Amino acid sequence: MKKKSILILCVSLAVCLALLWLLQALLMPKYMANREGALIAEYYGNAGNNDVVFIGDCEVYENFSPITMWEEYGITSIIRGSPQQLIWQSYYLMEETFKYETPKVMVFNVLSMKYDTPESTKEQDQREPYNRMTLDGMRWSVSKWNAIEASMTQEEREGLGMWGYIFPLLRYHDRWSQLEAEDFQYLFRKEQISDNGYLMQTGVKPVMGEFTEAPLVDYTFGENSYYYLDKMVELCKSHGTQLVLIKAPSLSPIWWDEWDEQMENYAQEHDLVYINLLDSQEQIGIDWTTDTYDAGLHLNVYGAEKLSSYFGKILTEKCGVADRRGDPQLSAIWAEKVKIYHARKEEMEAQS
Repeated sequence: MKKKSILILCVSLAVCLALLWLLQALLMPKYMANREGALIAEYYGNAGNNDVVFIGDCEVYENFSPITMWEEYGITSIIRGSPQQLIWQSYYLMEETFKYETPKVMVFNVLSMKYDTPESTKEQDQREPYNRMTLDGMRWSVSKWNAIEASMTQEEREGLGMWGYIFPLLRYHDRWSQLEAEDFQYLFRKEQISDNGYLMQTGVKPVMGEFTEAPLVDYTFGENSYYYLDKMVELCKSHGTQLVLIKAPSLSPIWWDEWDEQMENYAQEHDLVYINLLDSQEQIGIDWTTDTYDAGLHLNVYGAEKLSSYFGKILTEKCGVADRRGDPQLSAIWAEKVKIYHARKEEMEAQS
């Protein structure tokens, strides 16, 4: 009788845990309509054998096309990007990446240097949701734990804190009224929304005028930002990976000359390559009347392909990244990626 009671208790507990897991899976956002939140989780299905890994915010996942770099140069690359990805998040994503592969080059977009702490982001009412779009998609590891600790705002700490990330049900339990068809459709399996981390856009919305912003009181990047940039340098050095710093050619937010000078000096002091691609718009061939889908904030697929063609040459000639198209196994894998990419492009163009 005692054994039967224990068995019933165990079965009941297992059923309760399964129901809680199912409920959590239902209530967590799926990010199939708002695609940006699905990017981080997609990495794990494409990890391994990437010679180049891009890390950063929307200025990488909307501006660079790994498929173009493969087609033109045989470069195997992937993007680990997410909306408003902050530098400490980039560092821990970079740290986690080395658990899955050791790329020859890590490319980091430096725009996030302007945010020194979780409290310094401008989007005051959106900081926690942006954290979620980066952190929820990471697999559990020490890197994820540390990324959460570094990212939480004071409001988050005073609320659920780490428990809200360990048990997302605590955070999303009130999404009942917001559930949509996609929450049920993608309960167990999601569609692939990116092409090796690149989020395609085919719309065209030209730049209408010059972007302006009020001058800053202080242009100096903060100590915390430099702390994590230093950690990136040491991390890449310890794995024999070349760290390349870039500023993507986006017109807004403004990349101030004072910021650019700091990055140039830092790169020189640490023997790094730093490329401000804003200075190369003419060579890249960017046309801001046709190559942006949001009036200059990001590139569309036509601009991204131009930029990727230009940057792929830099990776090949300046960074020594090899052409892998002679590898039959890799060629077969990438042939399928190329097929999916062009089918997606044709479908999106037809819907535009």
